[in-house]
Amino acid sequence: MTFITTGMTQHHFRNIIFICMVMITLQSFSNSAKMPPRIREEQVTYVCNGVTLKGFIAWDENLKGTRPVVLVVHEWWGLNDYAKMRARKLAELGYFAMAADLFGNGVIAASPAEAQGLATPFYKDPQLAKSRLDAAIQKVKEFPQADPSRVAAIGYCFGGFAVLNAAKLGADLEGVVSFHGGLGGVPADKKLLKAKILVCHGGSDQFVPQHDVDAFKQQMDSIGADYTFRIYANATHAFTNPDATKTGKKFNMPIEYNAVADKDSWNDMKTFLARLFEK
Repeated sequence: MTFITTGMTQHHFRNIIFICMVMITLQSFSNSAKMPPRIREEQVTYVCNGVTLKGFIAWDENLKGTRPVVLVVHEWWGLNDYAKMRARKLAELGYFAMAADLFGNGVIAASPAEAQGLATPFYKDPQLAKSRLDAAIQKVKEFPQADPSRVAAIGYCFGGFAVLNAAKLGADLEGVVSFHGGLGGVPADKKLLKAKILVCHGGSDQFVPQHDVDAFKQQMDSIGADYTFRIYANATHAFTNPDATKTGKKFNMPIEYNAVADKDSWNDMKTFLARLFEK
């Protein structure tokens, strides 16, 4: 660094250097003093058409003011610890997160057969899933930390199907992210779909065939939808869940955890949400 000292006494020059050093020190102290997230979490109860839903919210108490909202929709197992973990991670990123309960009463399936029984009515009627998600959206807007004008939703497997179809049905969401979710359901409608979309799909997903991928992209393209479709090599269905490998072996299902795809898809989601909510 070069200073021009013409017309400046040595005393003044030393004062300037001292002030600059103080400012640098204070800035360094400010950066190092930044507090780590202090996550607070609560169970919340809300109702949709007479059905009691038991959700889970998480946020960073160290942040002041309102912040964007991200809803999490669970896998077909129900609102279990995995969905809650994702809500906590979103809170650590600075969002007000809510893991929504679509099945009602906080029920969690113990087997694939039970999970299929719980999820089937929603696969048959995506509007049912949207109504439950709408109830979660209304509930989360009640909290003073939540910015009601900036709401997105992410979903896993069954939850991915649910958020994609809620968006196609015109849900009040700025964007949705599907992780290894089903791609079927209602057709895309340009008059209803307003949300931006990110699909995180496993390249080796045996539950979502290539035919579904092609049909989904064709529908999105036909209405000029704002969507991004990411494919992660060698990733099966449920690739983001650390328990997927154990669950797959237990129930003889072609699913397993893929740490690389999990990390890459989460980073893709972070980028998507940051752009979605940028002012």
